[in-house]
Amino acid sequence: MMKIWSMTDVGLVRKDNQDAYDARVCTASGHTVCVVCDGMGGAAGGQLASHIAVTTFMEELEKVLTPEMTPEQLREASSYAASLANKAIREAAKASEACRNMGTTLVSAVSYNDGAVITNVGDSRAYHITQSGITRVTKDHSLVESMVDRGDITAEEARRHPNRNLITRALGPDSTVACDGYICPMEAGDYLMLCTDGLVDTVTDQEMLFEVIHGGDPDNCLSRLLAISKGQGAPDNVTAVLLQKQ
Repeated sequence: MMKIWSMTDVGLVRKDNQDAYDARVCTASGHTVCVVCDGMGGAAGGQLASHIAVTTFMEELEKVLTPEMTPEQLREASSYAASLANKAIREAAKASEACRNMGTTLVSAVSYNDGAVITNVGDSRAYHITQSGITRVTKDHSLVESMVDRGDITAEEARRHPNRNLITRALGPDSTVACDGYICPMEAGDYLMLCTDGLVDTVTDQEMLFEVIHGGDPDNCLSRLLAISKGQGAPDNVTAVLLQKQ
């Protein structure tokens, strides 16, 4: 079982919020499931793509979840649900010229007894946060991540790079999509943070770690992180879901 906190905010520059999320405990299977998406393709297209992705992913995953599933089975089920979300976005895009190029990132988590299974496409992230530190679980599918991997730029330079928002993989653009899957063991009291790049680009990993572990009441943690983001101008939508293993 996981305790859940969540927030989304339009930020200080954008007129529309193209992020979407959902987080709940599935009553039939007992799994805690959450998903965060960051839409792209114009205001209308981005909002629609992220909404379709969240709704389809949650609905399709809930259909196949059972209490006895192994982490590997949960990973396969999450990838399957993401592929159906990809199909739904593409079908909706065919129906509207304005939404033809829409797409979205996706990062999700499904709990199991000893932790969570993470799935991601794009540059929305998952972080594992404990008393001993913060670890990024996911790998961005982005141009700057590729540059960091090649040694062309540092991770800190990537945070300020003018092309940091160019992603190389998303739901929507292609008929098939490859998801990355991770099994993240967790101890009681550990946290998992899912967030869009609107938070990542304005709040450092160390600031996340401090606010989650040392900042005070966890019920106000996401509000504190949003305040830091807005203090840095919050040029993008900011969305996060925080989970704590009980």
